[in-house]
Amino acid sequence: MKSNIIVMGANGGAGENIALRFAKTGHDVYATMQDPDKASVEMRIHAKKIMPVDVTNAAAMDSAFSEFSETNPVHGFAYCIGSIDLMSLKASRDENFTKAFEVNVLGAVRALRLLERALKAGQGSVVLFSSIAVYQGFTNHAVIGAAKGAIEGLAKSLAAEWAGQVRVNVIAPSLTDTALAKPFTASPQMREAIEKMHPVPRLGTAEDIGAMAQYLMGSQSGWVTGQIMRVDGGRSALRPKG
Repeated sequence: MKSNIIVMGANGGAGENIALRFAKTGHDVYATMQDPDKASVEMRIHAKKIMPVDVTNAAAMDSAFSEFSETNPVHGFAYCIGSIDLMSLKASRDENFTKAFEVNVLGAVRALRLLERALKAGQGSVVLFSSIAVYQGFTNHAVIGAAKGAIEGLAKSLAAEWAGQVRVNVIAPSLTDTALAKPFTASPQMREAIEKMHPVPRLGTAEDIGAMAQYLMGSQSGWVTGQIMRVDGGRSALRPKG
């Protein structure tokens, strides 16, 4: 059955992969990004609509999502907008935490508030993104760890609040080979060192994340909600052989 799917942050990496997975299998995909001019050729071909959305602008989000309602429901929603803010607590400032929270958490909150009726009408499924750093704890991750920890709390609360109407789950990846991670993977030596930290000794890919999101937003996962899915090469659970 054709569904309405909204993917926020669909201009690269996991977001683009998720959007194209659904668009290429016959669903109507509404892809949001700050600058639609940067949309890939594939996205222009397959997405039903590409919408310019700045998640820090509540009025713009209200306008972008005004077409969705009980009569035009949303069946799947993925919030693929995030940041990697690494610094010591001593080096951080209040504004670092505020900005990370607004991009990673408040943007999702604003969208879900606007789409609540449409998601309930469509018996929808929501996918949010956390990080392995919430579970394991890494040096210099206080800013982003705090924001992603909030995402996990938000998801579990909403999964309970919307139980029986909308499913809400979280994907918590380790470092993935995307543009956002390039500062940490550009050096071959650093890349190899990070790969060896994973029992499955490689970085994650957009395909790894997209496959999990497709499962969580599809009918096969109809009895899955309130879960944190750790797509991390085993890093959060296993210790690689030394």
